[in-house]
Amino acid sequence: MPLDYVAPTREMRFVIEEVLAYKKLCALPGCEDFSSDLVGAILEEAGKFAGGVVSPLNWPADREGARLEGDGVKTPKGFKEAYAQFVESGWNGLSGNTDFGGQGLPEVLAAAVNEMWHAASMSFALCPMLTAGAIHAIEHHGSEDQKRLYLSKLVSGEWTGTMNLTEPQAGSDLAAVATNAWPMPSGGATQSYCVHGTKIYITYGEHDMAENIVHLVLARLPDAPEGVKGISLFLVPKFLVNADGSLGARNDVRCVSIEHKLGIHGSPTAVMSFGEGSGALGELVGEPNRGLEYMFTMMNHARLQVGLQGVAVSERAAQLAQAYANDRIQGRVMGRADEKLPIAFHPDVRRMLGLMQARTQAMRALAYEAAAFMDIAARSLDVEEASRAQARVDLLIPVVKAWCTEQSIDITSMGVQVHGGMGYVEETGAAQHLRDARITTIYEGTTGIQANDFLGRKIIRDRGAAAVLLLEEVRHTAQLLHAADHAGCRLLAEQVLKGASTLAEAIEWVLSEHGESPAGASFGSVPLVQLAGFVLGGWMMARAALAALPQAGEDPFYAQKLASATFYGSAVLMPNLGLLEAVKAGSQALADAEVMATP
Repeated sequence: MPLDYVAPTREMRFVIEEVLAYKKLCALPGCEDFSSDLVGAILEEAGKFAGGVVSPLNWPADREGARLEGDGVKTPKGFKEAYAQFVESGWNGLSGNTDFGGQGLPEVLAAAVNEMWHAASMSFALCPMLTAGAIHAIEHHGSEDQKRLYLSKLVSGEWTGTMNLTEPQAGSDLAAVATNAWPMPSGGATQSYCVHGTKIYITYGEHDMAENIVHLVLARLPDAPEGVKGISLFLVPKFLVNADGSLGARNDVRCVSIEHKLGIHGSPTAVMSFGEGSGALGELVGEPNRGLEYMFTMMNHARLQVGLQGVAVSERAAQLAQAYANDRIQGRVMGRADEKLPIAFHPDVRRMLGLMQARTQAMRALAYEAAAFMDIAARSLDVEEASRAQARVDLLIPVVKAWCTEQSIDITSMGVQVHGGMGYVEETGAAQHLRDARITTIYEGTTGIQANDFLGRKIIRDRGAAAVLLLEEVRHTAQLLHAADHAGCRLLAEQVLKGASTLAEAIEWVLSEHGESPAGASFGSVPLVQLAGFVLGGWMMARAALAALPQAGEDPFYAQKLASATFYGSAVLMPNLGLLEAVKAGSQALADAEVMATP
């Protein structure tokens, strides 16, 4: 049986309270009680629940999987009971709006707790993750009646939510969405619509853990224009909801199959059919033909959460690899042949463990940074500060999503490698982490989609202005670190400055190339967003070094933080600055690739 997860609560507190702008967060409206004691208490209790209740389900659920029985889905043994405890304990509403029963805690704290759920069992955590997206969309764009009827149940977790975007013929091209909706004869204050179509890859589209499932569905009205400008958003519940909030009849919504997947076996990924019989009744959310815009309210949040999945599964794989490497005795360690030492002392194993740990820590800090700016954007009373914070969120989200997930595949693969042949055997659990990680670069927008978003909407659109401001902060941090009386910190500072210059050069190149060859610039978009991740990860590690240095001589925890930061600079950041050449490969490389692909 694989090792159970232990939440790295001290590491999480270090990032929130000592690396991020914690005092600024505490000063935001509604965050007055965001004390260190509260952070510690929440993280400790969440860690107990993640490690004691959810984590033991992860490996058995992978083996059992979800099952379609009739038009219902049975989740793996223990999921239903664990979810009931999850709801009863109030975890689903941690950052939810207090007007609807939530606790109103900052998004950055919710990010740390959500990382725990995903590390304990990604398959389990996907359900509340999608519900959170539905909450955001309804809260921002729903009618007052929709908020009244649905939000309190969704915030508590008594009901769950889904996102229904893609279709068999559409894939990632939402302009090709063909699900349609037409108005029904109106018999009340709320206009009903009949929704008809098929949606695929719907996470928790059907399950047995909650009494109702609220589907948010993209569809077209009869007079809708073609393309993405003709997509509307509809709220289609599994069970119709009466005016008093009670459940009514079963809606014409059915799960017709679930996917057989490489990983996340415990999570049902459904093919959903709307309106095959009497017609699926739904309500329009917001205004007609603005569905894609509204759905992006969910997507931004969901993309941060998937980035956190990359952090979480990397942490889980690193813990497992570390435990195995410290237990497995094999071979002779260089320079210490007279001792029987575990493989953790072998230089190459130590290298892999170091890479797993340092990269995971950098990824965590960058993801929490994005969450913290979400808090500033949502809560600040200073309109200009809120606007700047939202611009920072918009810039960071594609990096967090693309970089953290791509890294998770490499990190979990190293976890298998540390185990050697035993890593290829399912019983150790190392292979499950690799299989689960593989989906993270695909759903909620593939790495290529994130890269195109980063290049097109975040770099080209404002001519790199937001990125330039961020790089100024990166350089400022490096200059502060360079003044430290510590050789390793000064070297890290120089490496981060080199990283900032390299990323700036890459941005300048794509801005220039895009004018002459948009396709040539786009050819290097994935290396660009990965380069941004490595450089911004270095920035976060530099901030961690600044926080750790004063206490590194007295506390082993801070000594480890400092060592991890300097290791990152030499072993992670510097080797990956070569991505600049891949960014600048441009039109010629694109032409070569096209020739190579010709039959």
